[in-house]
Amino acid sequence: MSHRPVLLIHGAWSGRWCWAGLQTELERLGVPSHSIDLPGHGDSPLALGDLEGDARAAADAAAAIGSDVVLVGHSYGGAVITGAAAQTTVSHLVYIAAFALDDGESVNGFLRAAPRHRVELADAIRPGEDGTTTLDPELIGPLFYPTLSESEREALAARHSPQPNAAMIQAVAGSPRASTRSTYVLCQRDRTVHPEHQRIMAARCDEVIELDRDHFPYIEDPVESARIIAQIAAL
Repeated sequence: MSHRPVLLIHGAWSGRWCWAGLQTELERLGVPSHSIDLPGHGDSPLALGDLEGDARAAADAAAAIGSDVVLVGHSYGGAVITGAAAQTTVSHLVYIAAFALDDGESVNGFLRAAPRHRVELADAIRPGEDGTTTLDPELIGPLFYPTLSESEREALAARHSPQPNAAMIQAVAGSPRASTRSTYVLCQRDRTVHPEHQRIMAARCDEVIELDRDHFPYIEDPVESARIIAQIAAL
């Protein structure tokens, strides 16, 4: 079976490093995959920017791969792939516990307008003095990676980097889901993006897949996540 290529877009405070296990499993299934560091994250030499800049970076990467690419976004990365798909042609949008925003909507704007549901992520966010936020590594390890060992949690928590506030308040431009098929992977045990908030955004997509997982299902079980993405990418 052949597959369309996949481009993986990470979420806030993260980097392409988060996809390593999933990409190993996608390769095993014969699915070509690509990932990038959004500006200022991971190994990117660029400065931190905003949602518009992140979307442009994702759009450029997608265009370089080709119009048949499956664009996958996790968490904040959902806002990024929505903005990117408004700028270039992709074959499918996949939102993993992600912000599937509508035209003119921002991450913070959605959260303010949606029914109130408190999540534990709020306890781990530390405001900076430079227009960014960081995450408390002692709290974020058990929150993001509850099924991993303590040493694995510490190693991953140490890799999280600052996130610009501008990315959370800037509205996405365009409504690509009107012309591009979309799938929402809803994580029922998520303590970062509340499952009820996910349910609202999942209703905006063509297909919904529910998992009994936390916020990083592709780290918790990369085999399961790779199988789902492989089915979507299959020709």
